[in-house]
Amino acid sequence: MTPVDLVIAPDPERAAAAATGILVECARHGGHVALAGGSTPRHAYELAAAAEPDWSRVELWLGDERCVPLDDERSNLRLVRETLLARLDRQPTVHPVRTELGAVDAAAAYDEALRGVVLDLAFLGLGDDGHTASLFPGSPALAETERRVVAAEAGLAPWVERVTMTIPMLASARRVVFLVTGAAKAEAARRAFGDVPSAETPASLARSARGETLAILDHEAAVNLA
Repeated sequence: MTPVDLVIAPDPERAAAAATGILVECARHGGHVALAGGSTPRHAYELAAAAEPDWSRVELWLGDERCVPLDDERSNLRLVRETLLARLDRQPTVHPVRTELGAVDAAAAYDEALRGVVLDLAFLGLGDDGHTASLFPGSPALAETERRVVAAEAGLAPWVERVTMTIPMLASARRVVFLVTGAAKAEAARRAFGDVPSAETPASLARSARGETLAILDHEAAVNLA
């Protein structure tokens, strides 16, 4: 497991800007990119669309998805569409999770779609409880060693079934990047990036096996890290 490089920005705006640089680099070089949902990456996606409106070289995946209709406000793809895709001049090839199939079948279909794919970037967030993607503390999904994608139960609201990339899939990425902001994430950040890896903090297990793992944090989220 490779070590984590930390980038500590003074505030959320500059943390988002640092993440934007990585997203723009990937858009310009092309390749396979997995994006996170949640509220934290919203501004980074908006900035990335403004900085580089041509994402036509990118194959775009989701690190996880909620099993809701794709136009539902809880959908991660809807977030990506509103903050990134709707602002682009040239679109990536987008690979949505087929949520209409239900979690188990949707996970199997996404697992098959990802066969042979090596992610150039896995862009992740961090929950207050230490989860990343839809890999929650103590989840059976953390023991998966073969499948790229599995169905997962929700560990927090919204209480809907999930589809998530597994630790092996995330570890195969050439670059794993976390974006973490806010004081509420400080304890989880300490456990994810400062402690011994543990299934109680799933983000601590998400590391590029052969490439780079980077955590971009604002000052408040990094306050417990030496």
